[in-house]
Amino acid sequence: MDVGLFIALLNPTIALALGAAFLVLWSYQRHRPYLAVLGASYSVSAGGFLFQYFTLPFGMALTKLVSNLCFTFAGGCLAGAIVARYGRKVPFAAIGTLMVGGLAAFSWFMFVHPDLTWRIYAMNFAFGGLALLVAAELRPVRNNGPTEMILFVLSLTSAFNFFVRTIVIVAMHGPFTSYDGFYASSYWTTALLSHALLSLLIALCLFTAAALDVMKALKTETYTDPLSGLLNRRGFEERAALLLQRCAAAKFPVALVLADLDHFKLLNDVYGHAAGDRVIADFAAKLRSAAGARGVAGRVGGEEFAVLLPLTDLAAAQLFAEAIRVLYSAGGVDGLPPGTKVTASFGVAARTGEEGLEPLMRRADEALYKAKRNGRDSVRLSYERPETAFVTEWHKAS
Repeated sequence: MDVGLFIALLNPTIALALGAAFLVLWSYQRHRPYLAVLGASYSVSAGGFLFQYFTLPFGMALTKLVSNLCFTFAGGCLAGAIVARYGRKVPFAAIGTLMVGGLAAFSWFMFVHPDLTWRIYAMNFAFGGLALLVAAELRPVRNNGPTEMILFVLSLTSAFNFFVRTIVIVAMHGPFTSYDGFYASSYWTTALLSHALLSLLIALCLFTAAALDVMKALKTETYTDPLSGLLNRRGFEERAALLLQRCAAAKFPVALVLADLDHFKLLNDVYGHAAGDRVIADFAAKLRSAAGARGVAGRVGGEEFAVLLPLTDLAAAQLFAEAIRVLYSAGGVDGLPPGTKVTASFGVAARTGEEGLEPLMRRADEALYKAKRNGRDSVRLSYERPETAFVTEWHKAS
């Protein structure tokens, strides 16, 4: 096989394979539309590479225009998909301006004032601008993880490739006056190889990001209670243990609040399980809102909830629990008859020393039991210190 033909077919083959792979991923993850956009981007770019080498029946000039239309569409889709993947607002106006500007300049130097060198500059500078735009959008999130940093670096590298490589190679071996010998030139060879390498690296990085998305979703399902939207017991215990460890290192106070919905079984029996589910979801929403981003909230039992509050002493945790109790008992729940009152009981314990999660929960649970036993719809506190603290002090006194 001719070496030039082999190199010319390298990029479309890679692009088609990557496009198909992203579309397969999207078929299993329809809630991530950026994967479909990536699939379209790489698939369409394959056509652009083919039309660079093979001439369509309607002539060289229009074939080159179709090729660059494919490249421009693919470049805009790739830029938008990468930005969307990281939760950034896609800058459609800027992307559109670079796409239209590049094509307009290309068309001018193709049909009005024919000049191959300036056509090369027009398209490469437009793609370089897209790469810089992506880098600018990724800059705020580049430290969020390795894939973000790698994509940020690859975007800058792509911009360097489109701007610097183009200027240097054209200056050394140009200008190019026609397509005669162009496909054997150093510019074309370096363009194909660099684009193939960068496209593959970017795609691999995006595949890694998609795999991390799937792993994160699976982890979320493992650690999240689907009805309440809070952490389940396993998730709460792991997050709470980590938070306790960090607070111990920083010597920050921590308090635990346990809550239990009053007469929940009776409510289920009278109004049905659907109403019970709405009660749990409503209480969880209020608990999550009150805990905010700082606290760790979870559903640790059927109608039992827990909130671990860092930077909170016993008095502050009591105020937190009282606020939730009053707010919840004063409002109604959708799906229950008007005037139906649903209440909750609370047990509160503040951490002593480096007390672990298990003894802290046991003390909060004892306080909760007192609240349930003494009429419900109330907050009770645990003033007890863990046994290890008493033992330590006794040894010191001895």
